[in-house]
Amino acid sequence: MGDPTIRTVAPAEGGVDPVRLELYRLMVRMRVFEKRAYDLFLQNLVKGTSHLALGQEAIAAAYGLAMRADDYTFCTYRGHDHTLARGVPMAPVMAELLGREGGLMAGKGGSMHLTSVEHGVMGSYAIVGAHLPIAAGAAWSAQVRGSGQVAVCFFGDGATNIGAFHEALNLAAVWKLPVVFVCENNLYMEYTPISAVTSVEHPAADRASAYGLDAILVDGNDADVMLEVARETVGSARAGRGPSLVEAVTYRHGGHSRADPAKYRPAEEEQGWLARDPVLTFRATLESAGSASEVLTAIEAEADREIDEATEIAKASPPPPESLVGRDVWSDGGSAWRN
Repeated sequence: MGDPTIRTVAPAEGGVDPVRLELYRLMVRMRVFEKRAYDLFLQNLVKGTSHLALGQEAIAAAYGLAMRADDYTFCTYRGHDHTLARGVPMAPVMAELLGREGGLMAGKGGSMHLTSVEHGVMGSYAIVGAHLPIAAGAAWSAQVRGSGQVAVCFFGDGATNIGAFHEALNLAAVWKLPVVFVCENNLYMEYTPISAVTSVEHPAADRASAYGLDAILVDGNDADVMLEVARETVGSARAGRGPSLVEAVTYRHGGHSRADPAKYRPAEEEQGWLARDPVLTFRATLESAGSASEVLTAIEAEADREIDEATEIAKASPPPPESLVGRDVWSDGGSAWRN
């Protein structure tokens, strides 16, 4: 298995694959959504805090394209992009951030708890790493039922140092579960560099061999390589070859949450990563591969139109009624205590 090296892929020759244009469309939609969420937060319209994934769009978009409609997504509180990647419209996601009745969970979940079972989005989890064993359980269910479904579980670098990470990886490997674990390593936990509290250089990839897995280290800002790896790992899981552990190295453009100005990050480091913005660099790659600038501009204009419309729909949605408090507390949809 050896030491991990960051995977690269040569740009496609002879024009632009329509799938790559769709990948760009997804990334642009995510970018405009997160920017608007930030603007609305500053207007005090987004309730609670929010954790944006500006700069990390290539990872969610690539897996969104590689997954089947009935596959499962499990993600963290930084889950807006992963929700959009599975085909959830912008308006109900934005309405949920605003705490409105028209939201995905009628305003009860908010930014950190996005869920859409209809789209295979099995929840955003606010407790670090809590969803890794749950994703393994969903994969086990798919394996037992012979459904061919795959669970893809996204988590941050900080989760690699907690017990649930190792427990989930070990069981998934032993039972050869159809699950892909994707570490979105943006170099920092909340305020602490992952390198300051981890004994290995690559917190996920360097630990893969302990579970008999290949070390997969990816440039998480390279949309092409992310799509290739997403297709490979999801395909491997679906074919019955067991789990994969991917470490996608990326960088969040802002702080951990909207309350964090991220002053602890060196200016040179920030500038270097901002120059590798995945959306801007992928646009340049597509243009060099033959995509007309007008086509890419049209994709961006459509995303702008969509986010404007979604924002107005979300703002127009009323606050949830008080009766909602007692709904969906138990699996039967009610609130009565059951012995």
